[in-house]
Amino acid sequence: MKKLMWVFISILILIIIGIIIVVCINAYVTGYSEPRIKTNYEDFPKVGAILVLGCEVKDDGSLSLMLRDRLNKGIEAYQNGISSKIIVSGDNRSESNTEVNVMKQYLLDNQVKEEDIIMDSAGYSTYDSMYRLKEIFHVDKCVIITQKYHLYRAIYIGSQLGIDSYGIASEGDQYDGQWVRDFREVLARNKDFVKCIFRPEASSMEQ
Repeated sequence: MKKLMWVFISILILIIIGIIIVVCINAYVTGYSEPRIKTNYEDFPKVGAILVLGCEVKDDGSLSLMLRDRLNKGIEAYQNGISSKIIVSGDNRSESNTEVNVMKQYLLDNQVKEEDIIMDSAGYSTYDSMYRLKEIFHVDKCVIITQKYHLYRAIYIGSQLGIDSYGIASEGDQYDGQWVRDFREVLARNKDFVKCIFRPEASSMEQ
């Protein structure tokens, strides 16, 4: 019985230590990135590209609310002269998932010149998008557009991979199920914190 109690206590201690590590890494990533999230366009340096990170496209090919907010903020940054190039990065592995094509068309419909749009169809994850931004598209300084909860991680990854990264939060109305995204993001920050230590290649290195 005494041995069983020690096993239980040991497991509990390990769980507590694990929770502390997760919380500390999460706090570090958000604290690191917070000063690089800006709201005033005059505060931004000139950058090589505006990176708009992809997310859900509906089955009928229309934009989800989150993606529309990201693209609108990207257009705003483009119109304010932050960069003359917009890179849309997302997953285009199947015919039913055409994130970057839909994103490009939305930009074209909103007066962004076609020659100013670059498509990254192998942005299968936030880490992949940032890795490819540096190694495939050779961008050393960028402004990232996504919702704020996601922006902390994207900025941190970019900075660790050698990109001078800044961010604009594309917050709109309240998004359904945000508490689930917030929880998953805590775990994702920890995963990508470790990934940035070892810096593996992106899943795809094709142009």
